[in-house]
Amino acid sequence: VSREIARRDERRISMSSKIAQFPFVRELDGFDFDAQPSLDQGQIRELATCRWIAHGDTLLFLGPPGTGKTHLAVAVGREAIRQNYNVQFITAATLVATLAKAHSDGSLDKQLAILSRPKLLIIDELGFVPLSKTGAELLFELISQRYERGSTFITSNLPFDEWTETFGSERLTGALLDRLTHHVSILEMNGESYRLAHSRARKAKT
Repeated sequence: VSREIARRDERRISMSSKIAQFPFVRELDGFDFDAQPSLDQGQIRELATCRWIAHGDTLLFLGPPGTGKTHLAVAVGREAIRQNYNVQFITAATLVATLAKAHSDGSLDKQLAILSRPKLLIIDELGFVPLSKTGAELLFELISQRYERGSTFITSNLPFDEWTETFGSERLTGALLDRLTHHVSILEMNGESYRLAHSRARKAKT
């Protein structure tokens, strides 16, 4: 019986992970904490318990590209699925394009309702692409709808003081941060890029 339950659980996790649209499979045990000494491993393990999701809190991971933000976002997302939370993973660029399309074809309310449904919404790579005024306003609208209803996990390559460059408006950035940072855990990853370190190590061997 226990083997059957385990199999059923595996199927559920696999199906839910497909629905979540993770870009790849990553687990916490595969993360190289030695490469990111600025990270508190205990804090990451605590976040993986997903208690913050039960409270509808927000999670922000800030740091330069290649430091493992997406790896951790996927790993925490998979832990959330294991604990029966429904999860959606999307890049900021895709999210804003989806909202803009819905806005132009008259289905914005429906799209906002769909994106407000997951208990955990992971928005990856905020800040890589500056947003149009409409795009920034639509993202703010979504964050407002999810506020204190579901948890949002955002990864960004930009520190807060540079977010205005992405959103194009100090007023909008301030209002967005006001909502995001009401119940929040913020992790700053200041280590070197994994990819850079690995390519250097490979070159050193040749």
